[in-house]
Amino acid sequence: MRPPRRAAPALERRAPGLLVRARPRGPELYSRALATPPSLRGEPLLTSDGESFRRWDPTRSKLGAALVLGWNGPTPSPGERWLYLGAAAGTTASHVADLVGARGAVLAVEPSVRPFVRLLEVAERYPNLLPILGDARRPEEYAGSVGPVDGLYVDVAQADQAEIAAVNAAAFLRPGGPLLFVVKTSSLGREARPREALRRALDRWPPELRAEEPLDLEPFHRRHYLVAARFGSGPPPGAGPRATPGRIARRGPRPP
Repeated sequence: MRPPRRAAPALERRAPGLLVRARPRGPELYSRALATPPSLRGEPLLTSDGESFRRWDPTRSKLGAALVLGWNGPTPSPGERWLYLGAAAGTTASHVADLVGARGAVLAVEPSVRPFVRLLEVAERYPNLLPILGDARRPEEYAGSVGPVDGLYVDVAQADQAEIAAVNAAAFLRPGGPLLFVVKTSSLGREARPREALRRALDRWPPELRAEEPLDLEPFHRRHYLVAARFGSGPPPGAGPRATPGRIARRGPRPP
């Protein structure tokens, strides 16, 4: 007698370019792979309806962790332009590039040379990922190469991370556009409890940024939260810092 065949894991299309696979140990998240071949750093792959998807590891990505935990806030969508602050070696940035697709763009800012070199390697596989070597505290350094964006993702470890998010939103984010802000409370001082540190950080935002309910990223990232906000009234994008030449790595023409 043959043993009963195991049922295939259930697949769920959660959003454009996102796939969730039910597993006994918890859901697995996949983004539709833009790069060819799709596996960037040896992550598992799967095929659904003729499309390739690659595993989005929640332990290496705060946005990936949020999605695994049931995040239902805004996410990058096909065709959008996103500014990404704190791109590091490009793990999460590559998945954001998957989500915006070939018609979108990810402007990825990283200040440190060593991870920036690895970010350049990722960008060789992702023509819609444009690395920028720059300091997110000085958006005027890259203003001339970024322009208005549809979304802003901020994942920096500085004590003034809330102010960094606010000044870049005022400079580049289109009215009504989403800001996804990773709050690293350990960078805000260990004397306060994480929730108190989070509240203090958001209290420093201007009224033009309307924050939604934060999501605790435990157990994947301790003392980290993801906050969504919308940029409302205020100066139009591009009316912020004056542009000065930035240090940018480009391949081909800049997206319109």
